Amino acid sequence: MVSSPDVIDPVRVVGRYALYGEIAAGGMATVHFGRLLGPVGFSRTVAIKRLHPQYAKDPEFVSMFLDEARLAARIRHPNVVPTLDVVATQGELFLVMDYVQGESLSRLIRAARDRREPIPLRIVAAIMSGALQGLHAAHEAKNERGEPLHIVHRDISPQNVLVGSDGVARVLDFGVAKAAGRIQTTKEGQLKGKLAYMAPEQIGGQVSRQTDVYAAAIVVWEALTSQRLFSGENEGQILSKVLGGFVQPPSAIVPDLPVALDEIVLRGLAREPAHRYATAREFAIAIERCVGVASSTEVGEWVEAVAHGALASRAEKIAEIESSSSANLHPGLDVGKTSVTSLPDPPVSTASQLSSISVSKSALPARSRTPLLLTAVASVLALGVGGTVVGLMMHKAPAEAAPAPTSHADPTPSASATVETPAASVSATPPATATVTETATATVTATAVHTAHVHAPPPHPTATHAPQKNCDPPYTLDEKGHKIWKPECM
Repeated sequence: MVSSPDVIDPVRVVGRYALYGEIAAGGMATVHFGRLLGPVGFSRTVAIKRLHPQYAKDPEFVSMFLDEARLAARIRHPNVVPTLDVVATQGELFLVMDYVQGESLSRLIRAARDRREPIPLRIVAAIMSGALQGLHAAHEAKNERGEPLHIVHRDISPQNVLVGSDGVARVLDFGVAKAAGRIQTTKEGQLKGKLAYMAPEQIGGQVSRQTDVYAAAIVVWEALTSQRLFSGENEGQILSKVLGGFVQPPSAIVPDLPVALDEIVLRGLAREPAHRYATAREFAIAIERCVGVASSTEVGEWVEAVAHGALASRAEKIAEIESSSSANLHPGLDVGKTSVTSLPDPPVSTASQLSSISVSKSALPARSRTPLLLTAVASVLALGVGGTVVGLMMHKAPAEAAPAPTSHADPTPSASATVETPAASVSATPPATATVTETATATVTATAVHTAHVHAPPPHPTATHAPQKNCDPPYTLDEKGHKIWKPECM
């Protein structure tokens, strides 16, 4: 697949984040794929909301936005997309959030309507119960001194409820929404935002947690019916319907819905805040008790089925971004692979001219020694001495001793590895020996560790008769792993 350049190549680097292609766009900002560029190669995929210039250039908005974003970072709950960072640079504002693989509830409602399939009731209940629990966590958030922050979202809508493929519903954009709410009521008397989800008192400039409860009730109504509650050809018509207060029960649109659920939704839509649920959690509990909730697995499977194409495309883009980011952050590094220098062949021509193979004091790890010894044995066997008993011994010479002759083994080896051939093919000629010392010409360098000295049993005579039946193997091992040769096998 050939991807567009804005997906693979970062548009720009903002602080410690790389900004990639757009995920979505709205009236206040665009949301981009992003990548945290951490130290020592650490990286993480994030979502970065980039505010439109007209907001970023307003000093009052910038001040409130930064303040509210810091407050939003105090909200810690599984049903809230966490705010990770805020970046203000070069006259622009960026809100960094956790990236969640999922789809907004607005798109899921639209997809269900296009398929002419209502969202299953228990799945609606699970999504909205989760969103309401996240709202309650925001309403209850406190500062570091334990004082209530009185956070109100002010912009609850299907666009700001994200349903992950993990089946968890999460609320978005606390910091942005509250900052935008202040601007809405202070800038030249203009009203900005989503009129169709505003409580009557919010239009008059009064907000509380019941304002969010009202907006959430509208979202529940629309998820149950797959229709808009307050719609119109222009803002005037929408505003008139909002202030008029007439609301049909959901069962008037979908007859199969239980009447008890109508009562729950209409209570959340009461015109007077005092007549609504006192908390978002109370609203969530009422929904759960009325119809029950689907498991997160059921919700996740439904999201995957309804939004499969969009999720697959996004997952592919994320994989490309992460691959590209890894390559750019670690040039020339092939993760998971280690460069290994092969052991050079010993400079010998015949078995009688075997030279020692040296291992430097930055010795190989214990697990690496056996393959090295076996490699040396294989080299000796390849030189035509396969018909003899080959002993491969590692020697630790005294520091003051002169280099040992290459044609003799040290009489007191510290370790040995012996490979035997059947007695029928063994001659009486003394075995050829390859000695591993510190004085040979070929050197293998590895990670520095201390070499453990293992005392091997003394040399044994060459076998002159066929082994007995109980000579397989012809040795036993003591408690330290040393070989003890069976007398009857000698």
